[in-house]
Amino acid sequence: MAADLQAKYTKLALEYSKLRAQNQVLKKGVVDEQASSTSLKDQVKQREQSLRKVEQEMDSLTFRNQQLAKRVELLQEELSASEAKGKKSKNKGDSPSQQGLQQTQSVFDEDLQKKIQENERLHIQFYEADEQHRQQESQLKVQLEELERDHEQHQAIVDGLTSKYMDTIERLQSDKARLEVKSQTLEREAKECRARTEECQQQLRKCQSELNRHVKKSSIVIQEKVPFNDTKFSDYNSLNVPPHNRRHQLKARDVAGQALGFVQDIVAALLNFHSYTEQRVHIYPLDSSIEPISPLNQKFSQYLHENAAYVRPLEEGLVQLHQSITEDTVTVLETVGKLKDFADHFTSYTHFLQKILPYQLKSLEEECWTPLCTSSLTSKNQELQSDMKRITSLFDKLHSYISLLALPSVRQDSMPQSSSSAVFTQLAACLHSLHDAVKEMSTHYSQKASLEQELSTITQKLRTTNECLLASLGSLTSSTGKIATFFSNNLDFFTSSTGYSPRGGAGALNPLQAESMLGNKKKASDYMHAIRKPRPETVPYREALLHRRVLTSSTESREGLTQQVVASQEKIARLEQEKEHWLLEAQLGRVRLEKESQRIHDLETQLSSALGGGGSPAHSLGQAPGSPALTSLEDGEVEERGAGKEAMLSNSLVGMLTTTPTNEDVGDEESREQLIKTHYMARVGELTTQLQVSDSKAVNFHAECRALAKRLAIAEKSRETLTEEIKLANQNITRLQDELATTKRSYKEQLSMMSDHLCSMNETLSKQREEIDTLKLGSKGNSKLLKKSR
Repeated sequence: MAADLQAKYTKLALEYSKLRAQNQVLKKGVVDEQASSTSLKDQVKQREQSLRKVEQEMDSLTFRNQQLAKRVELLQEELSASEAKGKKSKNKGDSPSQQGLQQTQSVFDEDLQKKIQENERLHIQFYEADEQHRQQESQLKVQLEELERDHEQHQAIVDGLTSKYMDTIERLQSDKARLEVKSQTLEREAKECRARTEECQQQLRKCQSELNRHVKKSSIVIQEKVPFNDTKFSDYNSLNVPPHNRRHQLKARDVAGQALGFVQDIVAALLNFHSYTEQRVHIYPLDSSIEPISPLNQKFSQYLHENAAYVRPLEEGLVQLHQSITEDTVTVLETVGKLKDFADHFTSYTHFLQKILPYQLKSLEEECWTPLCTSSLTSKNQELQSDMKRITSLFDKLHSYISLLALPSVRQDSMPQSSSSAVFTQLAACLHSLHDAVKEMSTHYSQKASLEQELSTITQKLRTTNECLLASLGSLTSSTGKIATFFSNNLDFFTSSTGYSPRGGAGALNPLQAESMLGNKKKASDYMHAIRKPRPETVPYREALLHRRVLTSSTESREGLTQQVVASQEKIARLEQEKEHWLLEAQLGRVRLEKESQRIHDLETQLSSALGGGGSPAHSLGQAPGSPALTSLEDGEVEERGAGKEAMLSNSLVGMLTTTPTNEDVGDEESREQLIKTHYMARVGELTTQLQVSDSKAVNFHAECRALAKRLAIAEKSRETLTEEIKLANQNITRLQDELATTKRSYKEQLSMMSDHLCSMNETLSKQREEIDTLKLGSKGNSKLLKKSR
């Protein structure tokens, strides 16, 4: 951790030094640009001064030109006047004064011509100087604008780099402070670790001394007490328990489980393929004039119908092989006996494929004989024939390799380790070839199905069967590809040495002695578990003597209370039984009373009908002396009729006894048994209904509890996720607050720098304005002087 922090700090320091060097270069560039800008400004001032001088010269030349023009005008006027005078005095002849005037006029003409030429030349020079000045002025303005833009860009870059460097410096300072705190913490931890290391070294030295002493003691005991060395002879040594490689066992069980899953997928795909092939054999003829199924195809269909008897044992054999591989067993080729059973099942399936191969080829050949079979279908059938031959041969090769791998579990020294590695390698290559062959056959079958779709006589059943066949072939292709890739990825595990060998010697395990070795291993494990089992704690003898009387009295009192509780429970149970018995007897007595009342009522009815309108028998019987029983019966009948012949209820477990009066004359015993039976059956039905209702309520309650538990788990997970999100949000808020504070600080610094820059710019502008004002005043003074000189 300290090295990482030091490397990080070094990296940050290097970056800081690089940025600082870049900052120095940029500052130097800015200074150079400022110097060049100052020099260009000076050049502009000089050019302006030269421009003002040229303007002044221009003004003076213009003034001089105007003077010369006025003089020329005067001379032309004088010339015209002299010419007029000359015309008047022509006839008078030339006088000496006229000749002098003509000479003077010729001199003035020459002088005028020279002045005109000089004026033209000055005008041309002035125009050229003006154009050159304008061009230079425009070029200098463009350069000045470019320099100002460069200056602004450089200034922006400098400002950005300055802010960036300030942020970097602050971050580096904070990192430095944090790293200093961490370095101090790491130093403290290092000191503690050194202290613990010294303690551990001392303990290690003590342990080494103890172990050396124990080794010496054990070697002395072995030399004196162990005269027999069981690793000296290989026959005895093979019975020793080899060192247990638990990681190899876990890996072997995991590999076997994955292989079982792939084989189950292959078995399902093979079952579907054989079943749909059988359906296709039955429904393929597309012409109704052809016999639906030939005897050959019928035989082929019978064989295909038996495919499950050969395919299912493959899965069962591999399941048994996976179950035999546990964490406590020794898994090598010599001890895996279930691999031989799987090899036998694979042999039977290979024989089944060889048995149905001629029928498959003949069935495809018969399809080619049908009138509706086109040339393209014939070619696809021929390709499928070659694919089936290739797949059958590949399954035969797989059977050979699996049988070779199963040999060491039957006979020792049947195959060395190098040969088993080669067999595993060839098995993986054969699985890849099988995947390629199945994939090619799936492609050919798909092309054949698409060709059959174009036929006009194809049925919907055949179309569905073709789709199912293609789906099963796709599943078989995927499964074979997965198991081939699985074997290739785990080839190092299959070909590596397991490390299981007897102690003190080399060689493989004897499969005939593997069972005895595993039994010895189990006994050794049980023995070690027994001697490592902690003994229960015992009570000291003196303490046991002190508490013996208390324990005896408490035991006796507990036994007496137990006996009293048992006797009370028996008495309560007996009383409950008697209660139930008498309650049932009372209910039966009421039933008999009801029957007697009904019988008396019937007799009264018969008697009244026999007497034919005589007195009321009930009244006469009621007035007869010595008839209290009849009176009580009538009272009971009145009560029963007043209650509306309702059912009698009981609070016991027997429940409710319901009776309905009948007109049949049934004996007391039979009616009693029938009533009891009816009562108990009704009670059983009620209790069953209550039990069903209770069960349904319990199921609903259990479902609700599970739903609530799931909701609680989901709520707990959501609470944890929300807690994590809140923590992240708080961290983000803290980080954003820090960034906001840093941004505010940098903005404040930038604003202060900008204000300083604006102040400096204002000062430079005021200076330039003052210079311009002075120059304007100077130019005005010069123009006034020129006007005065004119």
